[in-house]
Amino acid sequence: MAKKAAAASRKKFLAKVREHLQDVKTKLLSEIDSELRAEREGNKDEGMDTYDLASEERDREINFILSDRERIKIKQIDDALERLDDGSYGVCESCGLDIAEERLDAMPFTRLCRDCQQDQEREAKSQRRYDDERNTYRKLGSTDADEENA
Repeated sequence: MAKKAAAASRKKFLAKVREHLQDVKTKLLSEIDSELRAEREGNKDEGMDTYDLASEERDREINFILSDRERIKIKQIDDALERLDDGSYGVCESCGLDIAEERLDAMPFTRLCRDCQQDQEREAKSQRRYDDERNTYRKLGSTDADEENA
């Protein structure tokens, strides 16, 4: 009986997650649409001086970076929705255990449980440290002639 209650609770939780992900996606898409519309309206301004043009170009670059982040977030949402459809959402891709609902609430796109995420971060950190040490030793072992030829 407890298993059935847990399964029903999990199903209810997953339905709530699906709704939340779809709401976030809709909001992101409408924000992107608004930004594009505002940019098109802004491009109609004529008679701008050099400073205005430089400022507008900088704003366009920032918007491009932001829209890139938004595209990544939409991709993460689509991936999470696919995992919901195929039943793999909420299952750690590393160890195969269920990811805690608290973690999924905080990070609905996550693919790893807390322990596996920490392991992955530790491994990445030690790899970066190893790479940094290798680069330091290379620099120490190089001569002025080596640097001139590089």
